[in-house]
Amino acid sequence: MGTILHIDTTVQPDGSVHVPVPGLQPGQRVSVAITPANEETRNGPSVIDFITALPGHRLFHTAEEVDDYIREERDSWER
Repeated sequence: MGTILHIDTTVQPDGSVHVPVPGLQPGQRVSVAITPANEETRNGPSVIDFITALPGHRLFHTAEEVDDYIREERDSWER
């Protein structure tokens, strides 16, 4: 499965929707799904913004930090 792009656009008076997507080749087949945006939700924060704003939302920022933490925990068991 390829990359999924999320693009916000506006329905034109004739009912058409223009979706500019740089990087696609002329004649390339694509699949398009149209989901009407809920005005309340669209103007509010995204789920990711909400989660990121929570205190302590992410203890580790990289996989290396997770590995270091696990290594330290295992080392403490042997003491």
